[in-house]
Formats: sequence, C-alpha cells, structure tokens
Amino acid sequence: MIKISQKDPNISQIKSKQKKSSTKVIKNKNPLYQPIETRPEVVNAKVYKLKSAFVKNSVFVTLSYISENNLIRPIEIFINSKDLTRAPEYVVLTRLISAIFRRSSDPMFILEELQGIFDPNGGSFKEGKYYHSFYGEIAEVIERFFFDVKILDKPNKHPIEDNGYVINSKMNNENGNKTNFVENSPFRICPECSNPTLKMENGCDNCVDPDCGYSKCDK
Repeated sequence: MIKISQKDPNISQIKSKQKKSSTKVIKNKNPLYQPIETRPEVVNAKVYKLKSAFVKNSVFVTLSYISENNLIRPIEIFINSKDLTRAPEYVVLTRLISAIFRRSSDPMFILEELQGIFDPNGGSFKEGKYYHSFYGEIAEVIERFFFDVKILDKPNKHPIEDNGYVINSKMNNENGNKTNFVENSPFRICPECSNPTLKMENGCDNCVDPDCGYSKCDK
C-alpha cells in the first residue's frame, strides 16, 4: 500500500483556477434589449394573413410587441393554420422565434437565418419576388411587422415599372427563338439545373429544359 504524505501543489493550483473560472460571468454592456423575465398580461399585437405556394392553406401570423424604455420590441409570435399536418412545424417555429424575441439582445438576425433556408423542391415567385422557401415568407412577414411598428425604418425603394422581369433567356422555343421566363410564369426553379424551368404536370415535377430532363413524381 502506497501512502501519499504530501499534496501536489500543481493539483491544488489547477483546482483553484477552475473555481475562479466557473464564477466568471460575461455581461453584454450595451444590449439592444434586456431579457424578459415575465410576460406582461396585456400586449399589443398585429395579425398577418400569409398565402404561400409552399403550403396548402392560408397561414395566420400573430406578432406581439411591448414598449420598453421608449423602444418597441417584439415579444412573441404565433403561427397557425387549419392544416394540421404541419401543426408540429408551426409550433416549433412559434416557440423558437418567441424565445429569441424574449431573450436575445438583438433578434434581427432571425430574418437572415430564415431567408437562408432553401426548399429542396425549389423556390417560388409571388408578387414579383422570389422566395427560397416557406421560411423566407415568414421572415418577410416578421420584417413587415418590424416596419409597421417602427422597429425598423422602411428603405426608400423606387417603384418597378416593368413587372415582367426576365429571369432567364436560355431556353429555346419550337421555332428556335429564345423564350423569356418571367416572374409571374407557372415555372419554378429546377433543383437540378437551377433554372426557372420546372413545371407541374400530371402530378409530376418536370424540367422542360431538354439539356436537364429532371423529373420527380409523388408516390
């Protein structure tokens, strides 16, 4: 049996350093918002109706906000639809985004994160704008809410005179002339060739680009 009669000074030194580091707390000196400990009983809210090509039914997005230290801040979001097949997804979005609103010192980053999500079946055009996924449309609703309650200032944009914005002129028609695909066409972005040449026919997604030939049918 071996007896240790003397303590190792190096071990005691490591333990003392660990105790000191565990009690160290990093604080944000200049946060935009302070975390909300308890939800107020009464809050203001705005409701937005979202019609999306990515989902079957209309989605209603409710965004609540409060005034704190002369600043308007978001506090929670509710995403609802009568489509029960996507209810778990809407609950996850509701809880995660609401948690960010209440605890994050600057929740604006959620817009970029949602807009960066791509639908594997391709994006869609709506009212002259291209969306990578349903989550990009949710981000736009949140951004519109930020503008409406003066959290963000609306940017000055010049009106677009020509609504037929040409996306791609690669494809040729039967006469050999180039065909322009515009933003209000029935075509979507093909996940294979990344051109706006994907069309739904007889329950199948078919790319009309002869150089691609992508096709996918629902089972």
